[in-house]
Amino acid sequence: MRPSHLLLAVLVAAVWGVNFTVIEIGLGHFPPLLFSALRFLAAALPAVFLVGRPKVAWKWIVAVGLVLGVAKFGLVFVGMDAGMPAGLSSLVLQIQAVFTAVIAAAVLRERPSRVQALGMLVALAGIGVAAIDEGASGPLGAFLMVIGAAAAWGVSNVLTRKASPPDALNFMVWVSSVPVLPLLALSLLTEGPAEDLAALRALDWQGTGTILFVAWVSTVFGFGAWGRLLRRHPASTVAPFSLLVPVFGMSSAALFLGESVTPLRWCAAALLVGGVALTTLTPARRGRAREATAPARPELAGRPPARAEESVG
Repeated sequence: MRPSHLLLAVLVAAVWGVNFTVIEIGLGHFPPLLFSALRFLAAALPAVFLVGRPKVAWKWIVAVGLVLGVAKFGLVFVGMDAGMPAGLSSLVLQIQAVFTAVIAAAVLRERPSRVQALGMLVALAGIGVAAIDEGASGPLGAFLMVIGAAAAWGVSNVLTRKASPPDALNFMVWVSSVPVLPLLALSLLTEGPAEDLAALRALDWQGTGTILFVAWVSTVFGFGAWGRLLRRHPASTVAPFSLLVPVFGMSSAALFLGESVTPLRWCAAALLVGGVALTTLTPARRGRAREATAPARPELAGRPPARAEESVG
């Protein structure tokens, strides 16, 4: 990987890590579901008019939009609003790699190797340590919401794998158009029109900045740059950089939000990042039945297999 691409990969990981701190700041300006809806609205418009028509079937765009946009990000924003720290959220969400591997084993018949299975156990141990730490110092319900968001992320990863979008940026922009109305409806039902209107009337430069950062910088730039790297380099070369996301997430939260990092949290980080590394960097084994029936595709010879968990952010 050339130095410019190396720096780009680190920059994307930094953007996705700092994004959690920006979300925390934005939650001081907006109710969580309204904030999530505005994020996707800004990511979709005007980009949908610039990226061209969708390159995959609408069923995949709608499915990923609902699972990733409504379920995953809805739970993340609500969980953080309920007291889940930004840095810990960036760390705990990485358990999505374990959910992805388990779901892929059930749906895609990608059997985990022994090293992957060990990685899952290590990552789950890290989640257990993080739960003990958060249970002693914060709301456990908010922690469980972020775990639920990671599970939804795992489902969306497998759906994305099935969709196999040829253009990551095009796919993400169109996916961003799906959650806007469902999230707005949920916000009106649960947060109330009065609270939503009050937040919009009080909109200032800082609130606007948080929307633009999570929409344009984290989503549009982040996924566009990540997709470019995956097109130019093997997935096994690009994927490890995603392990830097919680490093930047916890560091930025400590620096800008004053979040403390306890010894238990450091232990959880070491276990979770190490377990995710074992899970994501080791190829899964495909079932024998699938290998026997899969048609030969010589045009893919020599190309590293795409992994569902490579989309993060």
